[in-house]
Amino acid sequence: MASQLLPRIQPALAFALPAALLIGLASALAGGDATSDTRLSLPRDSREVRSEEQRAEDWGLLAEDWARYRQLQQGPLGVYSPNLDPLTALGIEARSDEERRRFAELQVRAESARVTKELAYQRAYDQAWKRLYPTLQVVTLTAAANSSPVRLQGNGRLALFIEDDCIACNLQVRKLQAAGREFDLYMVGSDNDDARLRQWAQQVALDPRSVRERRVTLNHDAGRWASLGVAGELPALVRQVGGQWQRQ
Repeated sequence: MASQLLPRIQPALAFALPAALLIGLASALAGGDATSDTRLSLPRDSREVRSEEQRAEDWGLLAEDWARYRQLQQGPLGVYSPNLDPLTALGIEARSDEERRRFAELQVRAESARVTKELAYQRAYDQAWKRLYPTLQVVTLTAAANSSPVRLQGNGRLALFIEDDCIACNLQVRKLQAAGREFDLYMVGSDNDDARLRQWAQQVALDPRSVRERRVTLNHDAGRWASLGVAGELPALVRQVGGQWQRQ
């Protein structure tokens, strides 16, 4: 009886053993792949963490500051001001006076360093322009920019009133330009001096193409700011809403 069962058992074992080996091999391979995936994912995650840490360090921020900035970007602030820099965003949404002062000081230092580098590059740019195009002007004022009606007529566009030698004004212009906004700029106290307005535009690195395409216009104030009756200091970003000029 045993001899009759043996031929049946032996083929069964012959097939069972390779199946077990195959299952073990598949399991080993699966385990190897999982281990490999884990090994590969760790450096990738580490790179992402380092990248976030580096971004925080670029702005002089702590890791928790950067995490809060990321959180703010997902909320209303990110909708209203999607291109706001981390220091401004964190300063606006500061949770205490001490925190607000810290971000303000960080931003002043960062802006000072950036402006210093930008001015150095602007001087190099001006020198290169004079060498390559000595007879051309970098910024050409349009005919509309030279007109000077006393009152400002609302046309739905943003109007930005600035004055010369005003760091806050320069920063406002750079932010609008970086965000791709269209606006009409008016320099208060320019005395209708085109050269002065043109020189200022070069100093703040206003995009000449934006001026040529009239996405940004350069104008002398010529009394417009006083005629609006809007309170507060310059810079002033305003828009006419319901017949009234309001700060934006």
